[in-house]
Amino acid sequence: MGGNVIVTKDIHKVYKLGDTEVHALRGVSIDIREGEFVSIMGSSGSGKSTFMNIIGCLDKPTSGNYYLDGSKVSEMEKDELADIRNRKIGFVFQSFNLLARTTAAENVELPMIYNNTPSRTRAERAYEALSRVGLGGREKHFPSQLSGGQQQRVAIARAIVNDPSIILADEPTGNLDTAMSSEIMEIFRSLNEQGKTIIIITHEHDIAENAERIVIFKDGSVTEEKSKNGRGVRAARTVPT
Repeated sequence: MGGNVIVTKDIHKVYKLGDTEVHALRGVSIDIREGEFVSIMGSSGSGKSTFMNIIGCLDKPTSGNYYLDGSKVSEMEKDELADIRNRKIGFVFQSFNLLARTTAAENVELPMIYNNTPSRTRAERAYEALSRVGLGGREKHFPSQLSGGQQQRVAIARAIVNDPSIILADEPTGNLDTAMSSEIMEIFRSLNEQGKTIIIITHEHDIAENAERIVIFKDGSVTEEKSKNGRGVRAARTVPT
């Protein structure tokens, strides 16, 4: 496993709602190593999704610093953020976010359109990515012709098609039954074994347990971390807030 790919230092995020300030993150400092599999847990309003948006370059912190592969992301402009998202990060969401009137292969091709990949190369890579998630032969199916689990596989194929080093998944099994959730998590484990850094945002303990490290958020702060060592989970390390 390599060095730190994600480093956040004293990240704060404050939203203003009229005259009210909402402190979504309160001094979050987390390091994530290259090739690590991490679950971010917390109840609704804990700050975990805000944290995901920041490390996914979808939002910027109010204060504090975020470094991705050594680059200071917290000071980048919008076009720089968009470029780094497209090259380094693959996203998977609970709601799949597939275009309904577009085939599986065409949905997977979308990230490559933004970086001007030639059409033939796009098609080849899309078919390859779908094969990697077990959907070979379903390339021309529309989302309505696929089960929920198959749609999430398409979403994962879309996330990996540009070969990003990091996969960010926000409640990726939230719309799936237990059996299908297990299959999806097996895909994430396989991707992690291939060297991808996997970060999953979840409120489900059984999903979080797939990771080698669990980071628990509450009220905008990291309150606890649990690291797996062999079969068990060693004693939690409380993180100062």
